[in-house]
Amino acid sequence: MMRSQNYSKGPVIEMPQSITSPQALDRDRGDQPARNQGTQPCIMVVDDQPANLKLTEDMLRLQGYDVRSFPRGRMALTAAIEQSPDLILLDINMPEMNGFEVCELLKADKKLASIPVIFLSALNETEDKVKAFRCGGVDFVTKPFQFEEVHARVETHLRLQRALRAERDLLENTLNGVIRSLASLVQLSGPVLTARSEAVRAVVAHIAARLGIEERWQYDLAATLCFIGCISLPVEVFERAYGGETISAEEEQMFRDHPESGARLLANIPRLENIADMIRRQQTADGTGASGEAERGACMLRVALELDSRMVRAVPVKIALDQLWAVPRHLPRDLLDTLRDYVPQRTAFEIKRLHVHELRASMILEDDVMTRDGAFLILQKGTTLNLTFVERIGNFAKTRGILQPIRVRVVYANNAIPAPSDHTQKASIS
Repeated sequence: MMRSQNYSKGPVIEMPQSITSPQALDRDRGDQPARNQGTQPCIMVVDDQPANLKLTEDMLRLQGYDVRSFPRGRMALTAAIEQSPDLILLDINMPEMNGFEVCELLKADKKLASIPVIFLSALNETEDKVKAFRCGGVDFVTKPFQFEEVHARVETHLRLQRALRAERDLLENTLNGVIRSLASLVQLSGPVLTARSEAVRAVVAHIAARLGIEERWQYDLAATLCFIGCISLPVEVFERAYGGETISAEEEQMFRDHPESGARLLANIPRLENIADMIRRQQTADGTGASGEAERGACMLRVALELDSRMVRAVPVKIALDQLWAVPRHLPRDLLDTLRDYVPQRTAFEIKRLHVHELRASMILEDDVMTRDGAFLILQKGTTLNLTFVERIGNFAKTRGILQPIRVRVVYANNAIPAPSDHTQKASIS
């Protein structure tokens, strides 16, 4: 058994009887099953005693782990920020910054907070162990210890971490699938809702960028789905109401009810509660409600909707903003301030006449797509194609035939229009 000769911090490691030196570790390393390079778990070891650090590192490497060792807590924090490990073995009594302080700083960082920390220490008082768990540690091993114990605990927490990540990935993938399906519902309702949700999303994105908001996904998603409740409205009712035309009291009520309808669709989906609340209050939020993401998001939606609905009526953006400043119902002035430099995106595109097999997702229909006999409308003019719509057109072409070639608008995100092809009818900027 090897023990540290420096007892100021207590005996450190009880070595396995079959291993007596780092040289023995080197000899035996070849007997271990090889792991794929770059896929083995990365473990960070932090200890100010060089002998302890070396022995722990060598034994972990023997088990196939990728090990990074640091004699100081501050150095380890810097390295973790640059490349986060899968698990950290952390000593407590260290100069400059002790292990408790290191762990607290790790847990305060959103990107590092999920890394499991196992404390290794000669401290064995109950209050020390309680403090270790309170500051974010997942386990505590008292020195001296046998490496088999450390290895078992490391493997246990790595398995737990892998299970948590797998569950999180599954939930995120499920949530993303639900969101894509909901966005598709808006698209299926017609090109008008799709175009308006994209316009509102652009305004909200501009506001969020000017406010310096880092976590923007909730606001972006709320803008994307802000018209989800309109899928039950007749398209002409939405167009007239949103465009400020005169409509009946019944139609007005239908339009006023759509945010609540949309919120009901989202409220029972985990992690979308805030987004449902933003959508529910998008017509009424004024910044006087309870502070938080939902209130701010609802205000951003309302400002974006007020601005876009005016631009739909061909009101220039500068005049529309002046009108918003004069709105009797209070609108948050800090949000209006962010729009002083807002300019609606101008997109480069070209019009092409294509056959069915040439259609691709993201193209926009310039004409209604009809069956060959003109008796059935397959998709409306203005629809942005996705894979489902392309497949729908293809199926009708096989069974009933369609009128083709089809005029589509091909949008170029970099605003650079390529040289005209044989299919190109014209190029324009809108």
